[in-house]
Amino acid sequence: MEKKIKKNLKQVIDPETGVSIVDMGFIYNIKIDGKKVDITMTLTTPGCPLHSSFIEQVEEKTLELDGIDEVEVETIFDPPWKPEMMSERAKKKLGYRKD
Repeated sequence: MEKKIKKNLKQVIDPETGVSIVDMGFIYNIKIDGKKVDITMTLTTPGCPLHSSFIEQVEEKTLELDGIDEVEVETIFDPPWKPEMMSERAKKKLGYRKD
């Protein structure tokens, strides 16, 4: 089920980068307990203006899956997000180089 959730969450795109929140490394944890899913995620900065939008989209995309009736999304900033958390696909798309 976790793989299905991540697959759906790849549809949630960070409009500033054009990269999914999964590939950006924003999803820290997915905990499944029966029909309830708890998702822990982060953003690039605590003051991100897209905070509410991301939460709504994460809830929506998770609830689309059969067998899930409840989603709780928690946003944390510890550990803080850093570019190294991006997938290789995201790093390539964004031209991220570790120098």
